[in-house]
Amino acid sequence: MLICSNLIDILNRKIYPVCVTIEDEIIQSIEEIDGQFDDYILPGFIDAHIHIESSLLVPSEFARMAVLHGTVATVSDPHEIANVLGMKGVEFMIENAKQAPFHFFFGAPSCVPATQFETSGDELNSSDVDALLKKKEILYLSEMMNFPAVLMHDEEVMKKIASAKKYNKPIDGHAPGLMGEKAKQYIETGISTDHECVTLEEALDKLKFGMKIIIREGSAARNFEALIPLMKNHSSQLMFCSDDKHPDSLLLGHINQLVARAIEKGYDIFDVLKVACINPIEHYKLSVGQLKVGDAADFIITKDLNYFSVEKTFIKGKLVAEKNKSFIESVKINSINKFNISKKNSLDFAYQPKENEHVIECLDGQLITNKLQVEKSELKIENDILKIVVVNRYEEKPIAISFVKNFGLKCGAIASSVAHDSHNIICVGVNDEEICNAVNLIIENKGGLSAVNNSSEKILPLPVAGLMSDEDAWKIAKDYTELDEFSKVILGSTLRAPFMSLSFMALLVIPHLKLSDKGLFDVDEFKFINN
Repeated sequence: MLICSNLIDILNRKIYPVCVTIEDEIIQSIEEIDGQFDDYILPGFIDAHIHIESSLLVPSEFARMAVLHGTVATVSDPHEIANVLGMKGVEFMIENAKQAPFHFFFGAPSCVPATQFETSGDELNSSDVDALLKKKEILYLSEMMNFPAVLMHDEEVMKKIASAKKYNKPIDGHAPGLMGEKAKQYIETGISTDHECVTLEEALDKLKFGMKIIIREGSAARNFEALIPLMKNHSSQLMFCSDDKHPDSLLLGHINQLVARAIEKGYDIFDVLKVACINPIEHYKLSVGQLKVGDAADFIITKDLNYFSVEKTFIKGKLVAEKNKSFIESVKINSINKFNISKKNSLDFAYQPKENEHVIECLDGQLITNKLQVEKSELKIENDILKIVVVNRYEEKPIAISFVKNFGLKCGAIASSVAHDSHNIICVGVNDEEICNAVNLIIENKGGLSAVNNSSEKILPLPVAGLMSDEDAWKIAKDYTELDEFSKVILGSTLRAPFMSLSFMALLVIPHLKLSDKGLFDVDEFKFINN
């Protein structure tokens, strides 16, 4: 196969016409020629940190949609499914991913469960992590979220870090808000990246200690605007990621959107493309082509250098997408799951508030929350304060109940079995009856996203671990869009991505206040709150 186009030579920082010869999935030659072309050839885009499960799609379906936007590879942390199904979950992701012509690079989940203060479906101890890191399919140790345990040199955590070093595999970080001497101590253990920086000050502090910063722009957490100024002086230490991306968002674009936004802001095209295409390959030692002779023929063709609308995507010399049409076919999905509870009744959600209650304040576009204290008389819908509950899905246990601000619901309830990281059922609603109905829809379907009011109910079933669908990517994007619209237009949510935001209200390793199935948790103090 011969392709002639304008080569964007990222490493040599120039653009010139070439003809590229491809045989047996490999680039055999790149010959500079005289000529004029109206398109450009460049390496494919790489998402440097993502949980495929958060797309609600299995890897093979995720690939079908991602290639439309020039994504050829992801650095994927399967800790969502690992928290539900342990090693079996990781193996499911690896085997399903092998069935798609796409580069999936998985890590060994480092924190399953993320903390001891919640109930997960399974666990991975240091021996399990070591066994995973031995595998050629596992390229790195996934985000070390339990940073307090790292700072305390917890024996089990340090064994996991030691295993990664033994196999010479990178270690991903996760340390929101950590700065100064504590950040230095965290990084000195060998942890080399962080995708949790919210401010420029925090990112610069970590950069000075040698850490690489992954600029995140997902469906819930959006840090691009705050961190993109790093591009000017630190492009060699940056990567792009989405972390968590719902299917409606993936349908519209992926890493190509971040490239276009960075260029629109005036940053150098070669710096931006190095961040999007090259830096992840070099950091994680990925077997992805960089458009060099002898490389795998992984590349894209675009018509412009502003919007980066992708005309064609090639992976290992195979055309996998062209003009918004994917040529990757669906494969048979054998669902695996773990769901062991019976339906609830509204009395199970009864709670008598105290005179002064702690309230989680949800922040749109962020994973961090604020910690409020609110008088009992102010706990009402008019103040946008609603009841939030977490229901253990692995065993029959008392329901954890608290309050949350800023979801904006005026009626009904929304619920989800996607609740980072242990993936119990989480729900927010205006009254106990609506909360009960939304939760029971999840239980009946053994996983999913639900939205209800007194006259309607909607459910998007997620039979694969209660996290992912077993259906076509485009159907799931459509169904999710309808559910999202229902939660906003009918129920009144004011959040950009209410289901994504809801899923992070139980994540105990992100400051400042969260709710696990065992109770309300102060992340700063790293202990439960006793009101």
